[in-house]
Amino acid sequence: MHQDWRIYAKTADFKALSARYGIDPVVARVIRNRDIETDKDYESYLFGTLDFTHDPGLMLDMELGVDIIMSSIEDGENIRVVGDYDVDGVMSSYILYDGLMKAGANVSVDIPHRINDGYGINERIIDKAYNDGIHTIITCDNGIAAVNAINKAVSLGITVVVTDHHEPQEELPEADAIIDPHQVGDGYPYKDICGAVVAYKFISLLYQTMGLEFAPDTYIEEVALATVCDVMPLINENRIFVREGLKALEKTENIGLKALIEAAGLSGKSFSSYTLGFVLGPCINAAGRLGDAMNALALLTETDPKKALERATILKDLNDSRKLMTEEGEERALNQMGDSIDDVLVVYVSNLHESLAGIVAGRIKERFYRPTIVFTDTEGDKSILKGSGRSIDAYNMFEKINAHKDLLVKFGGHPLAAGLSLKKENLDELRRVLNEEAGLSETDKIPKLMIDVPMPMSYVTMNLAEQLASLEPFGKGNEYPLFAEKDMEILGYRIYGQTGNVMKLKLRSTRGSVHEVIYFRPDEFEKNINEWFTPEECDKMLRGIATGRKLFVAYEVSINEFNGTRSVQFQMKAYEPA
Repeated sequence: MHQDWRIYAKTADFKALSARYGIDPVVARVIRNRDIETDKDYESYLFGTLDFTHDPGLMLDMELGVDIIMSSIEDGENIRVVGDYDVDGVMSSYILYDGLMKAGANVSVDIPHRINDGYGINERIIDKAYNDGIHTIITCDNGIAAVNAINKAVSLGITVVVTDHHEPQEELPEADAIIDPHQVGDGYPYKDICGAVVAYKFISLLYQTMGLEFAPDTYIEEVALATVCDVMPLINENRIFVREGLKALEKTENIGLKALIEAAGLSGKSFSSYTLGFVLGPCINAAGRLGDAMNALALLTETDPKKALERATILKDLNDSRKLMTEEGEERALNQMGDSIDDVLVVYVSNLHESLAGIVAGRIKERFYRPTIVFTDTEGDKSILKGSGRSIDAYNMFEKINAHKDLLVKFGGHPLAAGLSLKKENLDELRRVLNEEAGLSETDKIPKLMIDVPMPMSYVTMNLAEQLASLEPFGKGNEYPLFAEKDMEILGYRIYGQTGNVMKLKLRSTRGSVHEVIYFRPDEFEKNINEWFTPEECDKMLRGIATGRKLFVAYEVSINEFNGTRSVQFQMKAYEPA
């Protein structure tokens, strides 16, 4: 797919920053491109520890909520944690449950079932808590929008403390305490934290108030997992949480997490944000997507290593099934679309597991760079379709869909994602009006590729590669550094790997230096060069014969370790004909 290549234009005295912090000027530029500007920000980014994180008492109602829970513990009252079924919800639930239990609380947990309950605390959960003799409910990763359910709990005499991180709506629930950094009047200095961070802050202040010992790195592995999997920006204190969490995960004492690491084949390996977001996190998520999130919580609370490995293996197998189901769903969605690529892709895939609609929509959105909504059947009522949408920067999905909420049964979301349901008979009409009013220009439908520094590969040394690696964890808000060099002559390439999914490309720069670059989509590469160049030229490239043909190459720098030898490695991320 063609991309709009752009170079960051943020300025600073990079030589001075290089001298002050002992870093390469290129590294100083990369950091500045992440909106790091002040000396304090640079120091936190480069050297920040958990001591740099913010005081939990700055959050509105945090001290009130702690006092309420502390009183419940002292009075021996029954407390129930109500979480959510995704990774953030499970980690938040575990942090609150384990922290409260160790503080002496009579505590239990309830997590909504994705299909039977939907998102967040509801009246069924309230009724169950009431019947179970629960005195106090504390939510995590949900509750700020659950006005009806929480108001019912209060009317039944249940004390409610909300801990959440989502944007409040106009009406707040009548909870006894609401802890959410996004609410009006909150003084917490950094708002983009996940539910597990709010839970972690709550437990840390509770222990401090009760005079109990609480090490700052307690629950930091769970906080890191939740932060990455909930796609929080990896800047400010989030960056510190994840960096410290990755270190802690390698020597975690949580038996369940140890078992999951073993089941995933990661024992003895170093971890990165990729490990959290694409290996461990999806196994936790699979429980809530295809089964019951309480099974993921049970893994975290398991104390028997043998049973923990059994539980972890089940989650790993469940996630493997989820991958296969997702691939099948994507293929069926593409077949439904045919050759017609609308500005807004509205696709119906029959009998797709409804929890996978959002993943399939995200994949199709990435493939075509179009706002995408995938619908599937609803269990129990075939006249109603459930859908999940993923959008692009230029298209506010919430506003566009909300303009036609009369066609919908249920709807919620934000600019880049949405969840909705409608009567099957209204599907074609929704597709029509969304496309008529899409308002997308041709430029809007071209993804932007942001280059940190235009830089010849010959400039990269092992020292620079090590400095770039130290900028981990990478993710949203702290993207992997991307560089570019133009007019790289193709000297040849070869494809290898058991499934032929890796290629090594040999390139020569205008300065004469020759570099090997790896790439992970050889089929796509061969398809493109066959469109750009003649058959004779393509044949020569495959046989390692220079043709004079050149590429613009965007690349990442990493360190390859093999048989005790370390070397600089270049990975091509994008390319265009020169």
